[in-house]
Amino acid sequence: MTDIFPGPIKNLPQADIPIKGLKAYLSQADTHQILFMEFSKNVELPEHSHESQMGVVLEGKIDLVIGGMKYTYSKGERYFIPAGTKHSGKIYAGYADITFFNEPDRYKIKQ
Repeated sequence: MTDIFPGPIKNLPQADIPIKGLKAYLSQADTHQILFMEFSKNVELPEHSHESQMGVVLEGKIDLVIGGMKYTYSKGERYFIPAGTKHSGKIYAGYADITFFNEPDRYKIKQ
C-alpha cells in the first residue's frame, strides 16, 4: 500500500484498536475523535452500535450493513451511521478513510 497520509497525520498518536492489519492515527478533541485509518488486510466487523459516525473513503472499498440495509462505498464516497444504529461490515485490504466519531472517548491512545 502506498503512503496515504502525510507526515503530520503519521505524527499523531496511534489509536489502540485490536484489529489485525489496521493502522489508525488519532486526532483527539474534547467532544469527538477523528481517525485516519489504513487497512492492509480484509476485516470483518461484527454488528455493533455507538454514537454517530461519518466516514470519507480515500482508497479502496467497504461494505456496510447499516440498520439492515447493505451499502458499498468506494474512493470519494462518504457514509453516515446515526447514533445507536446497529451496523456491521467488511473492509477490504487497501482501504483507507477519515472517520469522525461523535464521542470523545471511543478509542484510547496505543501505548
